[in-house]
Amino acid sequence: MTQQTFLFNSKISKVLSNINKVMVGKDEPATLSLVAMLAEGHVLIEDVPGVGKTMLVRALAKSLDCDFKRIQFTPDLLPSDVTGVSIYNPKELQFEFRGGPILGNIVLADEINRTSPKTQSSLLEGMEEKSVTVDGKTIPLNQPFFVMATQNPIEYEGTYPLPEAQLDRFLLKLSMGYPTPKEELEMLGKTSREHPIKSIDAVMTKDELVAIQKQVKDVFMDTTIQQYIINLVTATRANESVYLGVSPRGSIALMRAAKAYAFIHDRDYVLPDDVKYLAPFVLSHRLILNSEAKFEGITAQMIIGEILEKVSIPVRKEYT
Repeated sequence: MTQQTFLFNSKISKVLSNINKVMVGKDEPATLSLVAMLAEGHVLIEDVPGVGKTMLVRALAKSLDCDFKRIQFTPDLLPSDVTGVSIYNPKELQFEFRGGPILGNIVLADEINRTSPKTQSSLLEGMEEKSVTVDGKTIPLNQPFFVMATQNPIEYEGTYPLPEAQLDRFLLKLSMGYPTPKEELEMLGKTSREHPIKSIDAVMTKDELVAIQKQVKDVFMDTTIQQYIINLVTATRANESVYLGVSPRGSIALMRAAKAYAFIHDRDYVLPDDVKYLAPFVLSHRLILNSEAKFEGITAQMIIGEILEKVSIPVRKEYT
């Protein structure tokens, strides 16, 4: 790797170190969140309240010199509250656009499944096209642009399941999980006087983040690994428990995520193990199970796990 790449990896390490100052025992969610950001994707974190979903996003945003916006999704939130609205200016005798929080660089969509599907869908265009359309005008979003959404499990009262079209826009879906008793004890010690989120500073600029995103695209992926991704995705479409398998967008997402994961680990090439590790996070939320599978208690994670066991991993001397 070049000297600039080593410098960028040093910056990435500092971002992860900042997050570890705030979060205890959340190395995997922190790393995967960075994977999504460097791959120019978005993250959905699903878990019960109070396990640190919002704090992870705040720590990530504060570590980066980017414009941070937060949207608290509620049942009465309107699409214009997300994208912005045109307001008539009587002095200028014309309408002026007032941009919404989606025009930030890092957008926290907090408890996204507590609002109506119509408002949820207002994020769709921005997440996929990196632009929003208001009053017939297309407005490009600021770069970099990264959405991290949090949601409570859909079986909780007052929630609306995300539609499949929006789930497919998220590069990764993560879960935080409860801390161990030892981790929770350390957490109490860190927050006994002042929360550590107040003491961390930005360690990466906006321009550096954009430059890293460009370098991630140049990470090498052998055709045998690309074929491995295709084999995994094809297997989801042929599974008898699956009503709708992973789309081609899922294949591209897994490739992009694997490149970013390799970059974070100081490699300019992707290993098959990178793909195997990331597959559950990238593919599981893109599956739609049939009614029989749901009745039998089969989950998308179980199906991806079975597929990973059955599909052969490419083995070449260069990977060993």
